[in-house]
Amino acid sequence: MLFCDLLRVSVLLVAGVATALGAVGVVVANQDTNELALTFAAGWWIAAAMIGIWLGRPARSAQATSRLLAGARTSTSLPSESPGRIAFMRLWPIGAFALLAGIAGWFAPQVAAIGAGYAILIALAWRGREHAVIAIEDRDGVRFYVEPSSAFEPVKLIRTPGLYRDRAPVPKPPPPPPAEAGP
Repeated sequence: MLFCDLLRVSVLLVAGVATALGAVGVVVANQDTNELALTFAAGWWIAAAMIGIWLGRPARSAQATSRLLAGARTSTSLPSESPGRIAFMRLWPIGAFALLAGIAGWFAPQVAAIGAGYAILIALAWRGREHAVIAIEDRDGVRFYVEPSSAFEPVKLIRTPGLYRDRAPVPKPPPPPPAEAGP
């Protein structure tokens, strides 16, 4: 599985978890007429969004991925595992978090509200990492693939030649014609 695809799926999955947990928290707090929980949730979500936007700025995204990309081992072959299996092996804890926080949120809306805030923060903080990886891939003409491993182990990458297959090279403009000498 391409590393940039794993990052994209991660951000979309975490954003979906934030939406679902936010909905659970608001519905349950509204049914209980718990205005304090709704006020707390709104404040926490705004704070989480601001922190996530600050942590997800482009310079920080590039810095956060640089060590991981630099440590990728070079290979000429792709991982043998299917992309779906690799994604499931890496991302199942996000689904478990959503399930546990969602169930707890039906009994205490604060749990779902806090979980939604953390998911907002993470989704916004990670939103630029895919672009940082794509920029390195385009610059170097390589692709980074995720090695199959457990979600509890650090991500390990494989660096393969990209060969610029999916984009046409930008042609260089011809040099200007030489100036002629005057009479």
